[in-house]
Amino acid sequence: MALVKAEIRTPSEYYLSQNCPNPFNPTTHIHYTLPVTGERGLVIGPVHTTLKIYNMLGQEVRTLVDDVKEPGYYRVTWDGRDNFGEEVSSGVYFYRLTAGEYSVTKRMVLMK
Repeated sequence: MALVKAEIRTPSEYYLSQNCPNPFNPTTHIHYTLPVTGERGLVIGPVHTTLKIYNMLGQEVRTLVDDVKEPGYYRVTWDGRDNFGEEVSSGVYFYRLTAGEYSVTKRMVLMK
């Protein structure tokens, strides 16, 4: 009997992917990673993470993530609805990932 050791991949850097599909209707997926190690090789533990959608005026439309997250790979789906469950209009939207001191923003297009 042979023993097989499973290798669990852990990310080494923060990353926010471009949403897919883009443009989208009615849903889109956003992938992001939270690293195990940060600057100078220091181990990073769980970190408070938010992923929010904003309109062209910079107004928050939807909060997709607002939680303490472990390092790893994540996928979130946005259904084109706001925080009240209402469908938003076609247009350009921005999504921002904030995890600890890391923050990055990307653009996406909803076409109906």
